[in-house]
Amino acid sequence: MYKRILVAVDGSENSVRAAKHAAHIASLDPDTKVDVLYVLDYDRTRSDVIHNAGRDDLHTDRKKRLAPIEAIFEQYHTSYEFTIKHGDPGPVIITHANEHDFNLVIIGSRGLNTFQEMVLGSVSHKVAKRVTAPVLIVK
Repeated sequence: MYKRILVAVDGSENSVRAAKHAAHIASLDPDTKVDVLYVLDYDRTRSDVIHNAGRDDLHTDRKKRLAPIEAIFEQYHTSYEFTIKHGDPGPVIITHANEHDFNLVIIGSRGLNTFQEMVLGSVSHKVAKRVTAPVLIVK
């Protein structure tokens, strides 16, 4: 059974579904721990600050996006921990996944970037190709 699961989230519907799968799998074994990884994309954050929001607004928005994900893990009574990193989501997720001893990596098929919705999703595609652990892509 999986003992350490990494689930990458961004607040999108697909990442919420990925979190549900991670919580369900983790609930099958009380010794399973889930690392919920949220990557702050510098380019996107900078653009948001320039166009419409200050730092406090972005922090509030991030908390609002992550609240449903946190509620899922509470509902399933699973052990989880949030990790927040900065950078380009694909490489950050890959590095984090490969540097730790995860038995399974779960990611949504598409994130919040509308351009990437035309294909599988460049982040999930990169993760599936480059992470050494098994990868579950949730759509």
